Amino acid sequence: MINTILLDLDGTVLPMDMDLFMKIYFSEMSKAFSDLVEPEALVSNVWAATKAMVKNTDVNKVNEEVFMETYGKLISGSLDEHKERFEDFYDAGYLKTQASVLENGWIRKSIDLLKAKGYQLVLATNPIFPLKAILYRIKWAGFEPEEFSYISSFEQNHFCKPQIQYFQEVLEAIQKQPEECIMVGNDVQEDMIVRQLGVKTFLIDENLLHRTSEPIETDYQGDYKAFYHFVEGLPEIK
Repeated sequence: MINTILLDLDGTVLPMDMDLFMKIYFSEMSKAFSDLVEPEALVSNVWAATKAMVKNTDVNKVNEEVFMETYGKLISGSLDEHKERFEDFYDAGYLKTQASVLENGWIRKSIDLLKAKGYQLVLATNPIFPLKAILYRIKWAGFEPEEFSYISSFEQNHFCKPQIQYFQEVLEAIQKQPEECIMVGNDVQEDMIVRQLGVKTFLIDENLLHRTSEPIETDYQGDYKAFYHFVEGLPEIK
């Protein structure tokens, strides 16, 4: 029986203009690092370290370690100094990315209804950002971190989407079986892959991300309003 809802963050719980987010994100980051590295090099280094993190399947390293190890090999200065600058950035310039957030009341209504019906809510966001950055985005979406029983982040998770190990790690952490869960997300490649484990999926097709011409495979699909009506049809958890 379904009792747990896995929710993607960006483009799902937090509707957003991803292109605008990335533009502001790297613009503000470049300002924060302006005395340490040229903007082009910074963006290149961050992308390279992120790609290494996404490809990693070493269970002995959390994503943060993989990112920093890769990033550290690409810079000429002190890695500790760069780490401090990242910390400062996420408490300052990063906050301007809130301008990319889009309003949508249906997801708030859906999550409120899921809570009222007794479902466990898990924020299964791709853990490529520090926890503090994720917590800010949760609040921008109008929620409190405490509303979710588990939040993935690059400090604690060892894998990223679309690695199937990411979802295996989440299920193990929340002590749930695949048949107890539904994954809700807007990314065909990163979110719907969890079907390989036997988890049912609902694809939010507003802000849809689909990188290939392959047919979409999902159990349920619709916009935010359709998801709300789907939640209306779910039974209460006794």
